[in-house]
Amino acid sequence: MLITRKWAGFAFIAPNVIGFLVLTFLPVLAAFALSLFRWDIFHHPEFVGLQNFIDLLGGYWDNGSFHWNDAPFWKYLGNTLYLMIGIPLGIISSLFLAIVLNQPLRGRYFFRLIFYLPSICGGIGMLLLWQNILNPEFGLLNTMLHAIGLPTPGWLTDPKWAKPAFIMMGLWSAMGGMGMILYLAGLSNISQELYEAARIDGASEWRQFLHITWPMVAPTTFFLFVTGIIGGFQGGFNAAYVLTRGGPAGSTTTISYYIYNHAFEYFNMGYASAIAVVLFFIVLVATMLNWRFGGKKVNYA
Repeated sequence: MLITRKWAGFAFIAPNVIGFLVLTFLPVLAAFALSLFRWDIFHHPEFVGLQNFIDLLGGYWDNGSFHWNDAPFWKYLGNTLYLMIGIPLGIISSLFLAIVLNQPLRGRYFFRLIFYLPSICGGIGMLLLWQNILNPEFGLLNTMLHAIGLPTPGWLTDPKWAKPAFIMMGLWSAMGGMGMILYLAGLSNISQELYEAARIDGASEWRQFLHITWPMVAPTTFFLFVTGIIGGFQGGFNAAYVLTRGGPAGSTTTISYYIYNHAFEYFNMGYASAIAVVLFFIVLVATMLNWRFGGKKVNYA
């Protein structure tokens, strides 16, 4: 009987395990192996060891000594980090919306739906909508700015404004998305007796937020921050591909789009795998640091 139950348990978890092995674990191993080769998919792979990583990070040998140069990878990593400014902004705005929509307001469920809609709409369709909004000639945003006498930048054509435009687009969908839903769930679990006791003691609304709301939603904030960092390192591809093709002047090329270019535009599969491996370790280190230092500050009681 025990043996039958054991094999029944294996049968239930087998689809998930097989899916993980086939769709995740084996491709990751293949990427690690392929990063040691130079392969353009048209010729046989050529083993080059760590040369892809040396080229990626900007190293070269000259007269028997090793030197570093200005590799594009560092610029695109900087672009990726810049766009991650939107992570704390999204967390703060999601918490603000959740607090407002958690109040006994008339029609709050309708507004919750309205704010959540952008996160479930088609990504490409929303990007095309933003492309029209940010159009420097007839876009809605520049039309409004011109009407009140403010400068009208080239949002997607000026390297100085392209990344802020991407942050603005991401924030528009993130502030009312899953972060807001999770914060609403967290706020609903806070006992109202805590707020009543704080009001009796004369605590202001700001004090109540600092000493009750913020500590009680800390697990949610930590979860959103960790997943946001992971997604931030891997993100930016859709907007770059649809709106700017990584431009202008490479200002919106992220690591994920850099991988795509080398894999499917230049067919440098080995080099693209090397970028993916480096990105894997960057995400791994960032996640470990978050758990090491951020996890201690979260109270799950």
